[in-house]
Formats: sequence, C-alpha cells, structure tokens
Amino acid sequence: MPTFCRHNRFLERCPICSRTLPGHPAEGGAPRGTGATRASSSGGATKRRSPRGESLRVRRETRAEDDGYRSALVGGLRASPDALSLAQEIAFSSGRLQTLAEEPPGLYGEARRLAVEDPERATWTCFLIAYLSPLEGEDPFAGIRLALAEAPEGPLAHDGQELAADELPDLREVPLGPLSSHDPARGAETLIAYGQWVARAGRSDAPAGGPQAIAFRGDPTWSAQRRFERLFERLALPGFPRRARYDLLVTLGRLAIYELRPDSLHFGGARGLSAEDPTTVAAKRVFGIGDALLLERRAAALAEAAAVPLETLDLALANWASPEPATLGVPRETNDGGALQRAAHALGL
Repeated sequence: MPTFCRHNRFLERCPICSRTLPGHPAEGGAPRGTGATRASSSGGATKRRSPRGESLRVRRETRAEDDGYRSALVGGLRASPDALSLAQEIAFSSGRLQTLAEEPPGLYGEARRLAVEDPERATWTCFLIAYLSPLEGEDPFAGIRLALAEAPEGPLAHDGQELAADELPDLREVPLGPLSSHDPARGAETLIAYGQWVARAGRSDAPAGGPQAIAFRGDPTWSAQRRFERLFERLALPGFPRRARYDLLVTLGRLAIYELRPDSLHFGGARGLSAEDPTTVAAKRVFGIGDALLLERRAAALAEAAAVPLETLDLALANWASPEPATLGVPRETNDGGALQRAAHALGL
C-alpha cells in the first residue's frame, strides 16, 4: 500500500522525505537550495559570499514579550515592561529639563552666566553642545571645551565675516557624544553653514546685538512658540538634523538665553519624516503609526496625560529605544518623581 509523507505526497515521490528512504543517493545528489547542500558546500561558493557577509550589519530592535498590555495612549506597545521603561525615561527627561532651568551643570551653567554680558559666546557654546553632544562619564563637556578653545568667540571674525575652514575648530580629535550630529566625512561643513546663516542674519535691521543674538531673536513681535518654529525651519543646515536643532532651541529656551518654547515635536517638515532621527523612529514604534500629523497628536496627548512639557518626549523617546540612553550632561540619577508617577498612572501601570 502506498505511504504518504507529512507533505501529503507519496513518500517515494516527495523531494524532501524521499531522501530518508534506503538507497537514496548520497548527499552530493541532494536538490539544490536545501540546508544540507549549503552546509556541506565548501570552496568557491562559500568563499565568494564571505566578503559580502562580513560587510553586512543587521540591527535588531528588541522588545519585551507581549504580556497583554494595551493603552490607547501608546498603541504600539504590547508589554508592560516597555511602558514602564517609557515612564522612567519621561521622568529622567523631565528632571533634566528642570535641572537646566534651575541649576544647569557644566557648560550649561557657564552659558547661562554668559548670556547677559556675552550672548554670542553663550549661544555658540549651546550650539556646540547640541551639535557635538555631551559625553557619558565624569567630564561630559570635555570634547566641547576642546572645540571652544579653538574658536572661543563663535563662527564669525570680529569684522562679522565668516571664519575660513582652517580657522574653525578641528573636530578630528574631539570626542563625540552618543547623540552627536557631526560626521567626520563632512569636516567643517556644518560649522561653515552655521556661520554663513549667522552672518546673513547679522546684517538685518534687527535691534542692537551680535549677529548670533540677532539671528536667534528674530522678529521682536514673535511669540516664544513662533520664534521656535521659525528658527527650527531656518536652522535646517547641512549636517544639522532635527535632533540637534530641536535640542539647541530647547536648551536656549530653558537657559533663558532667548524666549523659545516648542508647541510640537516637529516630526515632519519639508523633507518629511526622518528615517534616522532617533526620536522619530521611537515615536513610530511607541504610537504604532507612521504619519507625522498623527504622531504629533499622540505625542501631545501623552504629554498632556503625564502633565509634562511636550519637549520632554524628545529625549525620552530617543532614550527609550536606545540600548545605552544618553544623559546629555546631567547625572543619570536625575529624576522627576512626580512625572514618573503621573506617566505611570497615565499608561495604566
């Protein structure tokens, strides 16, 4: 009587199961493409593929296992540990913003003290912090101090002209933080572009002040939200992506150097959603949607439910998705306990 295999074929006719029958040809006669053939192949085929395999890098996004967790605020989350991690990052980010406003550490504090008597250096310091990113460890501002030492006055000469490339900080030996936007392949391109933008703004008929101060104050009739929005658009310089622009403007506002306050996370824009921006990537995972407008709405709803400023979610989302969260110049133990409780309650934890 004919015997059927697990593939519902006659056993002797199945290209897979027939190999188990007595008298089947040796492994060399097995059909191409099977796992056995690939495992036993040697020589040319394997060697030809190895260079390509060595250059391949696969990034896997890890998540906790689905434990039945669901929340309308974070439609992309399916595990309570993920939601708890997000609440903790919201607490850290909120605590960091409070620290910047009340007792800013390191170069943040120096920038605030300089804001009245030397707003140009204060602004330049904040720009380098946002662009290079503070390090993790005991001296988070070491790399930024090196860059400041080479060009302490900013991206312009005393006559208001842009500095040449060889007069700008040489960033080849400067250590970069985890959220740095600097690409060594670009050299000084971003610093040059920033200097050109400042020089153009400094020639305007704005109130008295240095060119950077004029550029960041903009129209005196603007509200803090309008100023943030316009500057975010104007600072779309080569090598200065969303994350750096957003952090710069938030920092300048928190340190009270300029009146700046965001009313959105600026996920979209003329170029649409960024496939590389860490906050945007994390937001799409957390909120379970890829549309910029809906991301903004869901982020605003989460911030409102947790009773934290909207800008808190910028770093919180990026850190939530990162295996090594960035502290950006403040101690990791910085924490807003009230924000943690409110976020956890809002997320149903």
